[in-house]
Amino acid sequence: MTTAVIVVPARAGRRIPRPGVWTASLFLALIALAAIAPGLLVHGSPNATDAISALQPPGHGHLLGTDANGRDLFTRVVYGARPSLLSGLGATALAVTLGSALGLLAALGGRVLDEITMRLVEVLMALPSLLLALLVIAVTGPGTLNVIFAIAAFTLPSYARLVRGQTMVIRRSGYVEAATSLGLTRGRIILRHILPNAFAPLLVLATIEVGTALVAASSLSFLGLGPQPPAPEWGAMLSGGRDYFSVAWWVAVFPGVAITLTVLSITVVGRHLQRLVEGRVS
Repeated sequence: MTTAVIVVPARAGRRIPRPGVWTASLFLALIALAAIAPGLLVHGSPNATDAISALQPPGHGHLLGTDANGRDLFTRVVYGARPSLLSGLGATALAVTLGSALGLLAALGGRVLDEITMRLVEVLMALPSLLLALLVIAVTGPGTLNVIFAIAAFTLPSYARLVRGQTMVIRRSGYVEAATSLGLTRGRIILRHILPNAFAPLLVLATIEVGTALVAASSLSFLGLGPQPPAPEWGAMLSGGRDYFSVAWWVAVFPGVAITLTVLSITVVGRHLQRLVEGRVS
């Protein structure tokens, strides 16, 4: 007696769901909601003090506990998402804009401009990142906007080099040569052909670098160079809680966890986007 075996062919092109990517995406959506509308997640002011409730551990009434001034830590972590993300996203957006402009100028401006621009980029890359950021803030002063400029200063070289390399390749492609022969202006060729084709790898790099910028912003805030007290910001909260770590670990741990999970989620989503662009997702 023989047994028939039925083989069901796998569906071609089917992509296996990645729980890690979905989890990271949902967490980033929650962080985005906290940054845009924190009042939907918590009630009350993040700066409301209560001396009687100082340094209460996590529990009923205070989900993540309170700090040395009796302020609810969960409320401050939620409200701290806005300045933290603003620094990371703002610095990345500024770096992408300036870096793309420098990359296009180097690739399309002729040999002399290429040499000058790329030497400037190499000088910025040669300087230690933290030293360059501290130099910018020493000139401009502390604050969220100045932190954005400081971070953009040492992150823009990577975007400039990427856009320059992509533009050098695309400008020699057949469709760009065809557009040139048809009489299209340089501006239209850049907008219609060069930038759209360079956008995919630029988007991937920018997504991943948001996490790097967020860590840098938190580091500068940890040093007291970002938003000033009593404004809630994850790096500043982490700095303020280190003095109480032996008696109230939660004051420093939960802002640090928020930074870590956000950067990790950004990296996971960015790497997945990179695989999509490169066609390596199955």
